[in-house]
Amino acid sequence: MKNIPSKIRNARNNKGFSQEYMAEVLGISQRQYGRIENGESHMNLQYLEKISKELDIKLEDFFTNEISQENHNQSGGLANSAHIIVNEFSEKLIEQYEKRLIEKDEQIDLLKEQLTFFKELLKK
Repeated sequence: MKNIPSKIRNARNNKGFSQEYMAEVLGISQRQYGRIENGESHMNLQYLEKISKELDIKLEDFFTNEISQENHNQSGGLANSAHIIVNEFSEKLIEQYEKRLIEKDEQIDLLKEQLTFFKELLKK
């Protein structure tokens, strides 16, 4: 996934956006965003989703060249490489959604507790 940072940088430049603007979109500092573009920081799925939306690029487009580059040094063909990347991406996506579901459940529990508290308060 070495080329993803350069793809992000190229797409940002093509749109005429500054690093400061993209950092603001992500809710991070310009310095941290610069580290993403330089490949010095790990990319999480949430950032990649926001970046792809802002730059009007499909998430899959970040990985297309990665597939063909991996294929040059491997036997098993392009389909095998694509399968590996799709699986990694799917696992990360599932992990993010599971985390969001847990947060949602926690919020629901908190709201239920507050509702019960207010109902008891009104009875008094």
